[in-house]
Amino acid sequence: MAFVFRTLFYIIGLSILSFGVSMTIKAGLGTGAWDALNVGLSKTVGLTPGSWVVIVGIVMIFVNAALVKRRPDVAAIITLLITGVLIDFWLLRVFDDLVVTGYAKQFAVFILGMVALSFGLAVYLQPKFPLIPIDNFMMALRERFGLNLMVAKTLGEVFALSAAFIFKGPIGIGTLIVTFAIGPLIQLFYPYCEKLYNKLLTSAR
Repeated sequence: MAFVFRTLFYIIGLSILSFGVSMTIKAGLGTGAWDALNVGLSKTVGLTPGSWVVIVGIVMIFVNAALVKRRPDVAAIITLLITGVLIDFWLLRVFDDLVVTGYAKQFAVFILGMVALSFGLAVYLQPKFPLIPIDNFMMALRERFGLNLMVAKTLGEVFALSAAFIFKGPIGIGTLIVTFAIGPLIQLFYPYCEKLYNKLLTSAR
């Protein structure tokens, strides 16, 4: 029963996270650095953004392993596949025809996406299942250099921003907001999600 609950919490978190990613992309104000990289690669090289989530993630698995000096977390490929499919589901199925016009609407959709992304990330981290490698990059930086979640996430975003710029990803004011706001938002949501998860997990046993 506990394993079923953990899996459900994990899938719900990834679903909310991927919804948030899709909203920030659809807002058209510039998206998070990693998502800008995936969209940029999709436009310049081909394949869907979700496909690049998987490809970039596999590369990051080996980067993370080098940082923490452990074996590559191959199981994270499962998380990558789920996330990639969910992002393409939201972007290419549910919101394929969605066009957001007007700065006020764009900003509202962007904020919704950023909050959902941060909350979903804080939720899916709780069951301690394999992480999306870009999030594991945050955790690897935290472990290797003794950083808190906010600083580690922000450093990861800055790293990805450089790569997104090279591949002409959708960089804009939204990208800057995500780069510097996502870390504090995760730091804000994480303790509440952790408390809720532990309470529900105890009840499920």
